[in-house]
Amino acid sequence: MDTQRIIMQVPLPKTLKISSEVVARDMGFSSLQEAIRVFLRKLSARELTFTLREPVERLSPRAEKRYLKMLKEIKEGKVKTKSFVNVDEMMSYLNA
Repeated sequence: MDTQRIIMQVPLPKTLKISSEVVARDMGFSSLQEAIRVFLRKLSARELTFTLREPVERLSPRAEKRYLKMLKEIKEGKVKTKSFVNVDEMMSYLNA
């Protein structure tokens, strides 16, 4: 084990540090520093993977009902639709 130690300073907002400490303890780490050490060990061993997910945005019941009605009207041909071959054609139509 490497016995040579360094101190790494990372500037961050105080609120981020405090909320991260709470989560680290909730996850079973003895401290935020321990969580960071585990993270860095996994990172340096290329054993760390990330998954990014966007939160699902839900419509309100009222908006969902409104959009379902609009889709139904389009399918029934009650709404006039327009198709374009390219963006320039669409922009000309919108600017007219």
